[in-house]
Amino acid sequence: MNETIRELLAKLGNLPVAMTELEDGADLYAAGLSSFASVQLMLGLEEAFDIEFPDNLLNRKSFASISVIEQTVSHILKAKEAA
Repeated sequence: MNETIRELLAKLGNLPVAMTELEDGADLYAAGLSSFASVQLMLGLEEAFDIEFPDNLLNRKSFASISVIEQTVSHILKAKEAA
């Protein structure tokens, strides 16, 4: 999952820093992630993992770092499996 998230960030995040330089807990917004790029990332994640972000997770906190994105996607996948 981490690799997929990093690939999507590299493709859609338009970050001025290489993915290899970003630690999992690094603040993506401080690294240059824009609101527009976070929406593009969300759409990419939905497609890659066949999920849909619920309204309550459509916020800046859900995309704050690679670690947080992993936790958020895992949470959505678990809820999807339980449904």
